[in-house]
Amino acid sequence: MAGLANVFGYGAMTNHQNDIRNSRSIMIIGMNPAENHPISMQHILTAKETNRAVIISVDPRFTKTSAFANKYVRIRSGTDVAFIYGLINIILAKGWEDKQFIQERTYAFEEFKGEIAKYDPQTVSDITGVPTAELEWVAKAMADNRPGTVIWAMGGTQHSHGTGIVRTFCHLQMVLGNMGKPGGGTDVFRGHDSIQGVTDIGGGPETLPGYYGIGETAWKHWAKVWDVPYEWLLSRFKNKAMMEKPGFTVARWYEGVLLDSKQLGQDVNVKAVMFWGHSTNAMQQMDRVKKALEKVELIVDVDPYVTNTAVLPDRKDGIYLLPAASNYEQWNSSVNTNRDNQYRQRVVSPVWEARTDIAIMVDLAERFGFRKQFTHNMKGGWRGIPADVKNVKEFSQQTMDDVLREINTGALSIGYAGATPERLKRQQEWAHVFDIKTKKAVGGPVDGESWGLPWPCWTDKHPGTPILYRNDIPVSDGGCGFRASWGPKAPDGRNLMAAEGSAPPGGPNTGYPAQKDYATDLTLGAIKQALAEGRSPYGNGRARFNSWNIPDPLPLHREPIHSPRPDLIVKWPTYDDVKEHYRVPQPYKSMQKPDWVKKYPIILTTGRVVEFEGGAAGERNSPWLVELNPEMYVEMHPKVAHDHGLRHGDMCWIETPEDMDAKPSRIKVKIKVTKRVGPDTVFLPIHWGGVFEGKSLAHKFPDGTVPYTIGESANTVTTYGYDRLTQMQETKTTLCRIVKA
Repeated sequence: MAGLANVFGYGAMTNHQNDIRNSRSIMIIGMNPAENHPISMQHILTAKETNRAVIISVDPRFTKTSAFANKYVRIRSGTDVAFIYGLINIILAKGWEDKQFIQERTYAFEEFKGEIAKYDPQTVSDITGVPTAELEWVAKAMADNRPGTVIWAMGGTQHSHGTGIVRTFCHLQMVLGNMGKPGGGTDVFRGHDSIQGVTDIGGGPETLPGYYGIGETAWKHWAKVWDVPYEWLLSRFKNKAMMEKPGFTVARWYEGVLLDSKQLGQDVNVKAVMFWGHSTNAMQQMDRVKKALEKVELIVDVDPYVTNTAVLPDRKDGIYLLPAASNYEQWNSSVNTNRDNQYRQRVVSPVWEARTDIAIMVDLAERFGFRKQFTHNMKGGWRGIPADVKNVKEFSQQTMDDVLREINTGALSIGYAGATPERLKRQQEWAHVFDIKTKKAVGGPVDGESWGLPWPCWTDKHPGTPILYRNDIPVSDGGCGFRASWGPKAPDGRNLMAAEGSAPPGGPNTGYPAQKDYATDLTLGAIKQALAEGRSPYGNGRARFNSWNIPDPLPLHREPIHSPRPDLIVKWPTYDDVKEHYRVPQPYKSMQKPDWVKKYPIILTTGRVVEFEGGAAGERNSPWLVELNPEMYVEMHPKVAHDHGLRHGDMCWIETPEDMDAKPSRIKVKIKVTKRVGPDTVFLPIHWGGVFEGKSLAHKFPDGTVPYTIGESANTVTTYGYDRLTQMQETKTTLCRIVKA
């Protein structure tokens, strides 16, 4: 269950958006909630207005969020590790760290200090472009105004060393003692609906639901939940080794089509691809995605709208569109960025040819010959499914409740057992008794519960855990220490259990290991025993500065693969090439060309706008939203425009290096001249599609389905680069050149 490390502390929100109202300082880094999360921005502004919170916006681009901040810091894209280490260096030099928290609840701080020493303010200023005076201002503001929170999103994760970046955000909060406190923690705002939930139920290629991994123990646990023989599951794979081998990631599936099979971690190439609620214009290196779509034998696109996937490839057959129902047309539950479970009531039955996601899944399972195993579970199966599903558009609400109950039964590792359909429905009925700041209910049958029953919610009596790692309240009220995932001792023999006095009240007054078998005991006996003794089922350990089991145990600044600083590539190089990662080779140093900056001198970064979301197939089919933002564009500093003989409203080509192909990638876009970006950077919004390298694809859409706006995709010109641990795509930092159209 090593995958849990990426959830607790690195990838999941430790607190919740409402809790930001308790913060006294708020650092928003590589993130623009005023446009990307406007509802969440209300909590930030409330903290500023009623709590006098200091807001710090750190971003390569002066955003609408920056306009609300007390301090804006312009940073070179991809240099977040150095920036955060610069702040920590100053905090330690001034003695502003939380010594008690570090001593009692963390591991390997001394090694961490040794790494931090390399990042003095002058060095950090040279790497990031941030003046030393601003570094000192931010460090003092965070130290003087505690508790404080750090907020990020894809601006922090979409880098070739994104895992290291995110870890440093957590390390800053550990140094300041902000973890496990109201108003503190690390708040990662998810970009789309239920991304947290998709991760929780095994959306990645390296885990089963609940982050159990894909080893034999994990498969046998879920075989029990599904009431399907482990041997039957094993028979679905070529062999046991393939069953336990991570698959392709969504970021690089297409290399399974394009690369020679000898380069892949399997015997044959990928022959078919199914996009479900996703679109190709959200994927990096879209020109390579296009080639893969033209080469596979089968493409299936499941979506309420015709997406870019259906029109991007140049082919006349082998593409199937399956119209899916929207959220308004089906009962379901999802988990939002706060780790809250949200129960959704259906508004109308699916219209026209649309079918619910579950109806499509069961129909496919039946045609593949495993419907019985797919819909069967230890409680007797999903109820309400008719004998013949081929023409069924939706199943009953009861069926969807049974699906959630299956997740409740199995995802014990992170505490899903208590978020039952009955409790979520009851919370909807009693929504008026929940406090907006704490999310706690006062009165009624939901008294004491947290809204959404955020995980871990250990049993149907547990209130949920809105703030992870909070050890000043009992476990029965949502308290917990840091997860004790690696046993009582580190490889170096040092203690990994929390110190005496740093444990939730009502249980042992010190650190302790996880309750044996708590994650696989389907009776909940192990979990209930731990709770009865006042212990967190997953133990009470120390947060690690040194994560010895992953690349870069101590995070390092590494120059982006497409760096504009050849001198810094020498001092702070990227990773060595990797022969195989998620089944494909993953080059780093061989891709990092110091001389690229001579031909491509400008940094290219991407992001979102308030009117659209992701691939924006739905939003670009809304005339009211398109009226507000009708065409694709590039934001360009006045100096850059002048140097290229361009003016506001002109058309230009944005070109990026060739990477893995023989020619540069290019898009044709309109220029928006603005000082939002500096003279070293241009910005592209990510939402457009339907045009490829200057050529319209409108004629490829089925009649009546062309969006109200089409345009070049930014991801046609985002270049190679993937996180060393997660393989997240590096879309926030590349190099480009500008050519007048």
